[in-house]
Amino acid sequence: MPFIPHTPADERSMLDAIGVSDISSLFDEIPKDLRAAPLTGIPVAMTEMAVGRLMSERANRDGRPLNFIGAGAYEHHIPAAVWSIVTRGEIYSAYTPYQAEASQGTLQTIFEYQSMIASLTGMDVSNASLYDGASALAEACLMAVRVQKKTSGARILMPRSVSPVYRGCAESICGLQGLIFDVIEYDRSGGSTSVALLPDSTGNDVTAIVIQQPNFFGMLEDVDALTDWAHAKGALVIAVVNPMTLAVLRPPGEWGAKGADIVVGEGQPLGVPISGGGPYFGFMTTRMEHVRQMPGRIVGRTVDLDGRTGYTLTLQAREQHIRRSKATSNICTNQGLLMSAATIYMAIMGPQGLEEVATASVHNTELLVSAIAALPKVRTAFIGPRFHEAVLQLDVPVAVVLEGLARLGIAGGYDLSRDYPELGSALLVCATETKTAADIARYTEALATVMSNVDSVGE
Repeated sequence: MPFIPHTPADERSMLDAIGVSDISSLFDEIPKDLRAAPLTGIPVAMTEMAVGRLMSERANRDGRPLNFIGAGAYEHHIPAAVWSIVTRGEIYSAYTPYQAEASQGTLQTIFEYQSMIASLTGMDVSNASLYDGASALAEACLMAVRVQKKTSGARILMPRSVSPVYRGCAESICGLQGLIFDVIEYDRSGGSTSVALLPDSTGNDVTAIVIQQPNFFGMLEDVDALTDWAHAKGALVIAVVNPMTLAVLRPPGEWGAKGADIVVGEGQPLGVPISGGGPYFGFMTTRMEHVRQMPGRIVGRTVDLDGRTGYTLTLQAREQHIRRSKATSNICTNQGLLMSAATIYMAIMGPQGLEEVATASVHNTELLVSAIAALPKVRTAFIGPRFHEAVLQLDVPVAVVLEGLARLGIAGGYDLSRDYPELGSALLVCATETKTAADIARYTEALATVMSNVDSVGE
């Protein structure tokens, strides 16, 4: 709340109305020895104007670098109408719709969101969103175990081409619950998961395989072959997708002969700003036969006795609604504000708008890669189709290059050396529809200058 309008006279009037002498009397049930002592260690109070100036100065320290980092969070243009609508009081402060009769607007928004996400992924049903893409993958792995009762174990095939953040999150959440993650290597030439690298025999203990499309390197996987292989082995397919790509790529519901079984991903590209890392929201869709194992809430549409359209919480598998031992998850929630932003964004953009954004992103990335790969001591790491990210290998240390670019006001990409040391000095770069030819030229020129300076220092 940016402004509290209560005057001392207002406070006195309210205290008199409830019959107490001062505000501290409202907390008289708390023993004095448990109350906080005076805050003597904080600076002297500042005026509103001084505080505003201080915070602006600190915010300006971050600057507004030209951004070529992707790696799971993407800079897209967000129409002004999206957050102008979302920050209206009746939407901005809305939370969980526990009382359906008093929350019809919120429930309808969630229903529209579910419908859009289900359509985008080509699946039957969507829940009302999750914390983020990484925890959504963890939830999908747990859900797969509940669905796959016929398997003798809880074994998930996890390609290394899946985001290391997602892999780490899934292992942290699911590892102590008995799930085993088998790491699958990627093809060194194509940067994707090859069927030839999958285990020859899986027995009946493989629960699911995770397929990220595009994968963490930005490369497109052979999703049809991987999906059909998994189903032939009796395993489920968990798809991890960037929703923006679904405007131009076949949805997971159409992968292979049967389609994916569970689809998750990060919803941030759909109208949510990068915001220094969050908050974001995750999405999840599945086939109708698995709906009762899906975590979270699902909103349904019906009619009342008078034939009027109404919305209600159809399935509520959260511990806040049912006994904890029966809940499908104890961590999922409805990120209402961000889900609402995504719903408005998709409604404004429409299928054609999403397709234009995706196409422009692919085009700009190809321009970026072509320009950078033409520089001395720079080469592309993988051969094959990609979306709006690419891996480049440099003959100089990536960390030093990124530091030099940062001094020039450019966020130059993501250093892969920690997560993928076998790639050497490798850099993951990204370009979306927000990048212009001038931006790409500036980046290329700056990269050439920085690498030249690094060579000079090294010599």
